Amino acid sequence: MGEERSTVTIYVMGKAYEVPASLTIMKAMEYIGYRFVRGAGCRAGFCGACATLYRKKGSYKLEAALACQKVVEDGMYIATIPFAPAEKRTYDINKLRPTPNVLLEYYPEIARCLSCNTCTKACPQDLQVMDYVQAAIRGDIEEVARLSFDCLSCGLCAMRCPAEIVPYNVAQLARRLYAKYLAKTSEHLMRRLKEIEEGKFDEELKRLKGLSREELKELYDKREIRV
Repeated sequence: MGEERSTVTIYVMGKAYEVPASLTIMKAMEYIGYRFVRGAGCRAGFCGACATLYRKKGSYKLEAALACQKVVEDGMYIATIPFAPAEKRTYDINKLRPTPNVLLEYYPEIARCLSCNTCTKACPQDLQVMDYVQAAIRGDIEEVARLSFDCLSCGLCAMRCPAEIVPYNVAQLARRLYAKYLAKTSEHLMRRLKEIEEGKFDEELKRLKGLSREELKELYDKREIRV
């Protein structure tokens, strides 16, 4: 059996580069000299800043991923998308109400949904994007919030949608409405917030702020974890 290749060829902006096969797209681009000013954030798959489109050698299919998570493959053609051009509606959440029509009122374009599921296929989080868009059309705010809970707002769904919908903005409004008006209030959280407002933890916070980086690290490493 032959040894696995230690390097692969990728194409960035149409130019070929030889890079180590173990790197993610983001690390491979930095390896060849690219410097990320935009399109890089947490580097751990949580912030959604490094949305990327690519095609693999011999495939017509346009695929989507986060550059910080996807490992390079030989013959991969890559284009990073640091920002999705999408208008976010302006609203005052305190003046809105969780009515069945509120999502359609602010994002009427969701009614154009073709139910093609392209948005779902593009999602790097494997969310059921089309399902929550359909829930938004029905006015089911709770279902939209539930299905979109892990959304990173990377924009890949919007860039692939043939109906030109921006699902993640719709989902964000739904989650805000759900959290403010529909979610059950946590009594434990409300008690803790009251304690903070009353200054119960002021002295402890003052003490922590006075510790050095090394002392904070030691305290963190020795913390008690309750399961």
